[in-house]
Amino acid sequence: MAFINRKEELSFLEEKWLENKPQLIVLWGKRRVGKTELVKQFIKNKPSIYFFSENTSNKDQLKKFSLSIGKFFNEPLLETRGFGEWEESFKYIKEKGKKFVLAIDEFPYLIQSNPAISSLFQMAWDEYWSKSSIYLIILGSSISMMETEVLGYKAPLYGRRTGQWLVEPMPFDSVSSFRKDKPFEDRLMHYGVAGGIPAYWLQFDNDKKFDDNLTECVLKKGRVLYDEAEFILREELREPRYYFALLQAIALGKRKLSEIVNSTGINQPTANKYLSVLSDLRIVERELPVTEEMPLKSRKGLYRITDEFFQFFFKFIFPKRSELELGSIDPVLEAIKKDLPIYLSFLYERIAMQIISKRTELFFPFRFIGRWWDNNEEIDFIAINREIDSILFGEVKWSNKPVGVDIIENLKRKSKMVAWGGKNKNRKEYYCLFSKSGFTEKMTDMARKDKILLFEGEKLISSIKEIK
Repeated sequence: MAFINRKEELSFLEEKWLENKPQLIVLWGKRRVGKTELVKQFIKNKPSIYFFSENTSNKDQLKKFSLSIGKFFNEPLLETRGFGEWEESFKYIKEKGKKFVLAIDEFPYLIQSNPAISSLFQMAWDEYWSKSSIYLIILGSSISMMETEVLGYKAPLYGRRTGQWLVEPMPFDSVSSFRKDKPFEDRLMHYGVAGGIPAYWLQFDNDKKFDDNLTECVLKKGRVLYDEAEFILREELREPRYYFALLQAIALGKRKLSEIVNSTGINQPTANKYLSVLSDLRIVERELPVTEEMPLKSRKGLYRITDEFFQFFFKFIFPKRSELELGSIDPVLEAIKKDLPIYLSFLYERIAMQIISKRTELFFPFRFIGRWWDNNEEIDFIAINREIDSILFGEVKWSNKPVGVDIIENLKRKSKMVAWGGKNKNRKEYYCLFSKSGFTEKMTDMARKDKILLFEGEKLISSIKEIK
């Protein structure tokens, strides 16, 4: 499997390895996000045991764990007899006194097989490992279980960890390297399906076009991504049908709570409860205008799906499930292609925010960046820093026509409606435009004169010297 980026995560793990003390590191994140590959990359050329917990009995887990320990320490007896209890294995590791990495993947499966396992590992750390040379990594994909059973205040292991890292989906510029040298639009379309999940990108054939990859990997029954969203939800949730309804409503544009309730028929208290769970799973978020001063009291909240794969699935695939089950792929593909430009326009806005967040040296260090809306007006993104009273306004256009001066003039008009900073008088204002199809000559001339930053696709086309 190709391994791309994750430099920050690897650097964190390496720094901990160099510290002269025992470590208990917790890594957690969505399924398929790349936690396992990250750890395997880290333990290369290090003395290590990688133990993958399976959804099986406690007895089988301990037997398999004993086998791993026996192979590492070259103890044939352990490979055949095994440990009778978990505590025996903990004591054995301590007595060996060797510095090595013990990575336990999918720790939640251990908890399911033995509800006392968290307490047993607490005992292991307190009585044996906290004064040893062990480098323990606990990994998990069940976000809810990891945050309650491992990281939570009431969890037995609370206060023992020496470091933790939430492994996030990869940004566009990193993950799209899986289709290196492909045009921006091609990579954006694939990102619209796979998002920042490396395992999904690896399903695509790099020599095939988007339509073919979509058909082969997502639309055909039996393929890995065909059932992926449902599989993940059924793994995490007890009543997935309600969550399916909520996610489909949001994906189809019902973003206000009242709209979601009316669309699904789920009452408001229940909808709030389930939306909170989806938020904890990093699938949904309540989005607010970036300039809101009191977000908890704001009534402007709009729900959105943060996971691109879930957004694509519930917008395009789930409503057409019956047709796909019958093998009627071509009509579904044509329907997707018809609505794809609008979908990509919203996706391009998110990518633009990722891009501009990595180019803060062109303007000022951002504290916050996000969308803005009020009544019937909206701005694709605004970046702010209250300490230096600076604000950046950005507009993003996914169109086959070059962007003209009318877009920047309209953006400047809307910027006057944003009540933020020095009462709209003393704040420093900056402007930025993104365009799929470039800019008119007149717009380019204005950008050079007024120091407006221009991006075509993902590339900066105004030089830094022109802007500074």
